[in-house]
Amino acid sequence: MSMNKIYEAQEVLKALGLPKQQQNEISALTLLALCQIKEIDLWRNASKASMRITKDIMEFVNSNYKQDAPYAPNSRESFRRQVLHQFVQGGIATYNPDNPNLPVNSPSAHYALTDEALNVIKSFGSEDWDEKIKVFCNIQEILNEKYSRARRIKRIPIIINGVNYTLSPGKHNEVQLAVVYEFAPRFAPGSQLLYIGDTENKDLYINHEKFDAIKIVITEHSKLPDIVLFDEHKGWLFFIEVVTSHGPISPKRMMEIEEMTEKCNFGKVYVTAFPTIKEFKKYTSEIAWETEIWIADTPDHMIHFNGDRFIGPR
Repeated sequence: MSMNKIYEAQEVLKALGLPKQQQNEISALTLLALCQIKEIDLWRNASKASMRITKDIMEFVNSNYKQDAPYAPNSRESFRRQVLHQFVQGGIATYNPDNPNLPVNSPSAHYALTDEALNVIKSFGSEDWDEKIKVFCNIQEILNEKYSRARRIKRIPIIINGVNYTLSPGKHNEVQLAVVYEFAPRFAPGSQLLYIGDTENKDLYINHEKFDAIKIVITEHSKLPDIVLFDEHKGWLFFIEVVTSHGPISPKRMMEIEEMTEKCNFGKVYVTAFPTIKEFKKYTSEIAWETEIWIADTPDHMIHFNGDRFIGPR
């Protein structure tokens, strides 16, 4: 594998102000992919393209630089967490520029260079390089705020116990919001939100004090569903899984939650929330008996996967 362009890309990253841990080979290869620069190409011919991680960035890297030792598909998270996240924070790349409303886990999620970064990168090795780098570094804080502000505008606001939080954009979190504001008042009135995750932040909100009080031990490996509500008056806990791309409350999922809550003496209500009846129909064979179904676009109704009783603990 020829290393000349990789070394050059590392020099570019260093000049752009990336920390040392983002000046490594995988970061350099990611930059080359985003610039569409192959070993024989000139930096002045760098171009901007929206690229998905596995199908575009990793494929470009493997085809042009890593033919003998290609990155495996399970390396995707290394590119996302250790490289692209930092590129976005540094004003070098933008996330989902073609469709900012895409959810975090969408297969269409993509990245592209910012116009400001591309303008600098194209000058690498030229007489303008030093001056353009100086200008870029001077406005980097402004760029970071510019792109951060654009991302914040697209987020979904939610108020928990009087405190403002935001959920990342996407269908999954829209249904989560509906559970909090539509399901809870109808079917768990007066309940307290103990936990809600986010596609970007698994533990967006968690009430550790209350979980401890009801004898549910929460660790980083706990397999909590998307939302947990607690009706202290009735003594019911609602474990709610939101389904837009992943599975419902299945027998296996119920068993995992039962094991996690074995010391808790409160009644457990298992609910799977779907955005539409069409989405619900895809998963009917996977849903566990003794559970409840709620569909966001018909919020006044429930479907009970049990013949002898309605909503309540088992």
